[in-house]
Amino acid sequence: MIRVTLPAHLRTLAKVEGEVEFDLEGVVTQGAVLDALEDRFPVLLGTIRDHVTKKRRPFIRFFACEQDLSHESWDNPLPEGVLLGKEPFMVVGGIAGG
Repeated sequence: MIRVTLPAHLRTLAKVEGEVEFDLEGVVTQGAVLDALEDRFPVLLGTIRDHVTKKRRPFIRFFACEQDLSHESWDNPLPEGVLLGKEPFMVVGGIAGG
């Protein structure tokens, strides 16, 4: 079971409360998690990553197991804690400024 946390504004948009959970087959990567999230909640298409390029939107960050995965390849497997459902894959809205 993969657990995903979303920032409040994306939870509101997707009309979900708390974490989103789903099962994935095969190698679980950031790209696979985001594909599954956008498939399940089409309203999120284009909010986390660009429609065409699939690049991460500015001010959106990804974390798992106390690691910043924002600049990692979409094809890298996620940490074991996420795969086992012990830790969530976190989508975080970044804040600019001081």
